[in-house]
Amino acid sequence: MKKTLFLLTCLFFVFPFPFCAQHQVPILIYHSIGEFTGQGSKELFVTPENFEKQMVYLRDHGFTLLTFENWDRIHEVDKPIFITLDDGYKNNLRTAAIFDKIRTEQFNPKATIFVISDFIGLSNRLSAYEIRNLANSGSFSIQSHTATHPDLTKTTNFEKELKGAKDRIQKMTGKPVIALAYPYGSFNNQIINETKKYYKYGLTTTPGPYLPKGGKNELYLLPRIYIKYSTTLDEFIKLVETR
Repeated sequence: MKKTLFLLTCLFFVFPFPFCAQHQVPILIYHSIGEFTGQGSKELFVTPENFEKQMVYLRDHGFTLLTFENWDRIHEVDKPIFITLDDGYKNNLRTAAIFDKIRTEQFNPKATIFVISDFIGLSNRLSAYEIRNLANSGSFSIQSHTATHPDLTKTTNFEKELKGAKDRIQKMTGKPVIALAYPYGSFNNQIINETKKYYKYGLTTTPGPYLPKGGKNELYLLPRIYIKYSTTLDEFIKLVETR
């Protein structure tokens, strides 16, 4: 027994990574992919040119882009990362064209779009037809950003905001809705408990990468890293190269 413990201790210090290392997983948050024209918050835009440069960097530096359907792969790939886009703006269609442009046999880009179910089809939002096409493309996961984008800590209509949004999006895409992005990043213990009834993952706007620790409600407290209009490529690199 002592000999076995001695060997394990030696292995721990000589080869520490298999025993204790955990990936820090960046979950990036975007909103609008487009040129800022003076309407809305400038920092919530990322130009198509900058978005493409960022995705090319990920491609050329060995990152694997994942969606929440294959969350468990964070333990299997070398550099896992998640691209998320909130609100379901129509200009998110530009990400599909950029993904098609930079895709290779080795690099299969994917992203998650969190849509507000009651806003689908508005003039500046994705239509049901566009959402179905994105969901069927294999490159996009369509997930929930609630029904009307309320501060969930100030509402009691969880049936509509959480279950109603989930059901409508699932009916539209024919695919499971398993993740919720909390509007404004607002949550509390009650919101987490309500979210658990319908979803497997809850995303905040708490800054930083995700580091698996096995904590209570860990998958309902997922942090995200804002990518903004002003984010330079050098700053982007520092944000994603978290190891």
